[in-house]
Amino acid sequence: MRYCLALDMKNEPALIRSYKKFHEKVWPDVLKSITDSGIEQMEIYAVEDRLFMIIETNEDFNFERKAEMDLTNPSVQEWENLMDQFQKKLPNTAEGVKWRLMDKVFDLSEQKPG
Repeated sequence: MRYCLALDMKNEPALIRSYKKFHEKVWPDVLKSITDSGIEQMEIYAVEDRLFMIIETNEDFNFERKAEMDLTNPSVQEWENLMDQFQKKLPNTAEGVKWRLMDKVFDLSEQKPG
C-alpha cells in the first residue's frame, strides 16, 4: 500500500534547515522501528514550511500497530520529542496526531486513454 501524509513545520528558516539536517542521518533505532512496522519505503519532501511523506508498506502494516510500537520504543519517543521543536500541526488535526493522512484526488493510471 502507498500512503501520503502531510505536516507543517514552524516557519523559521533556521529550524527548517535543522530539521533537514537531522534527516540526513536518522538514528539507526528509529530506522529499524520504521522497517519493523512494515514500512518498506519512506520519503519526505518539503516545500517552504510544508512536509509531504510518502510511505510504501507491506500487507501487515497498520497505523495503530505502528503507533503502539512507537509508544514502547524509547529511541522513537526521544526522536519524536526532538522533532516536536520543528513541527506544527495542520489545522483541524486531532489531539495526539502529527502527520495527517492525505486523500488521493487523482491517479493518471486510472484515467489514461486506452
